Formats: sequence, C-alpha cells, structure tokens
Amino acid sequence: MSVSFQIGDIHIGSGDLFLIAGPCVIESEEHAIRMAEIIKGVARSLGFPFIFKASYDKANRTSIRSFRGPGLKEGLRILKKIKNELNLAVLTDVHETADVSKVAEVVDILQIPAFLSRQTDLVVAAALSGRAVNIKKGQFVAPWDMRHAVEKCREAGNSQVFLTERGASFGYNNLVVDMRSLSIMRKFAPVVFDATHAVQLPSSQSDDKGPTVSGGQPEYIPLLARAAVAAGVDGVFLEVHDNPKEAKSDGANALESTKLRGVLKELLAIKQGLDQSHATP
Repeated sequence: MSVSFQIGDIHIGSGDLFLIAGPCVIESEEHAIRMAEIIKGVARSLGFPFIFKASYDKANRTSIRSFRGPGLKEGLRILKKIKNELNLAVLTDVHETADVSKVAEVVDILQIPAFLSRQTDLVVAAALSGRAVNIKKGQFVAPWDMRHAVEKCREAGNSQVFLTERGASFGYNNLVVDMRSLSIMRKFAPVVFDATHAVQLPSSQSDDKGPTVSGGQPEYIPLLARAAVAAGVDGVFLEVHDNPKEAKSDGANALESTKLRGVLKELLAIKQGLDQSHATP
C-alpha cells in the first residue's frame, strides 16, 4: 500500500508532482550553491515543489581514479548551508551505516543508491534515523521485488519511504526503462522517475589514459520524463548541471540547466491535463 507523507511543505505521494534535482556530486561549495539557486529560481517561478540533491561522496564510481566528492564532513557542511540559507529540503546518498546518523542530522531525505538497494543493514539504519528514505531501484531488481525494501523500512517503524526508478540493465553498458514498473511500484510506495540516470550508458567510455566513465543520451531526458509523468509518477529526479561537459561526475547524462525550464513546463502541462481528465465526470 502506498503511503503519502510530507517533508516541509512538499507532499510526497499525495497527487502533487515534485522535483528532486541538483548536480550529481558536490564539486565545490560555490558550484553547489549556484546550482541550488538556479534550480530553485526556475522551480519557484513555475510553482514546482523542489528538493535539492547532491552527493558528498560517490562511493560507487567505476574507476578508483574518478572524482568522488568532498567527503562526509565538508559535504555535510555545504549541504547544511544550502538547506539553511536557501530554505530548501535536501537529499543526499548514504553508502555506509556508520554515516547515517551524521547525515540524518543535516538532510531531510536519505537516499539509498541503486547498487545498495538490497543492503538490509543500510536500509534499516536509514529508516531508524527517522528521516524520509528514498530507495533507488537497482538496475538488477524487478519492480515487484522492491516491496521488500519498502517493508524493511516499515518494519523498522518508518513509513516515510519512496522509490526511484532509474532503468534496468539491458545487456552491457545500456539501460532501458519499463514504464510498467512505475505503476507496479506505486502499489506499495510513492514513486519518482530518474530521467537522467535512465539515459546513462554505464561505463561505456574508456581508454588506457584515463578512468572509465559512463556515457549518456541526454537528448532523451525530456521524452522519458514526459512519459513518466503521463504514467502517473509522484516526482521527477533530474541531475542538472550548468556545464555538463565539464561535470566531475555523470556529466554525459545530465540535463543542462538552461533546458530545465522548458522541461518542467512540459511536465506541468501533462500533469495538469491528467488532473483535468480525472476531474471530468
């Protein structure tokens, strides 16, 4: 059963459409704040509820030489500053149970990365923190099996849990999105669609001179986001960057910030059309 709840003035699972967005990783304090300000300005002008997202540590990068972020202490300092000075709800990844209590002191939502969606100790620790928990569906997990992750949270006494779809592995270095999964998972939790990781081509770009990195097809971000909203998701997840070509993580599948307004306007139009059709007898 899907359970709705509230984070500040943002309603999760109530029928309102909300946005989770930000750069993949905190590249610097100045950049993270600038991105939060840009996205907030666009979202607020459209009346689109917004949760800021950035990671203090990308612990699951493919190469040991890849940029991971500023680390726990510095990353949380920056996220706290964004939360307090910009008055935003904040979400970030946790990879270790030992980090959960410190992260929960700062952020509003703890995110379980897709690769860790079946890690019971981590999911339960996040649930026990009392913060809302976003579990990203693993690329290797069937949508109906994500109910077990939700049950882990609820058994720990936390019903503030939602799921994020980011595609399923389709052979090597490719992902596809089965839109049926959105409806399946909404039977037991609110669902967010990650339109940027869904167009990622994992570990598809490599050579002998640098780290292996993921490619992407960002031209399909608007298309998949529109389809997901039409399918009835509760929220949309977008990694947004002002210069994707220079991003330190996942730039190949990020949405350029200048394109954000156009995408959000389309999503709101689809949502409005759906609401009107449901209200018509």
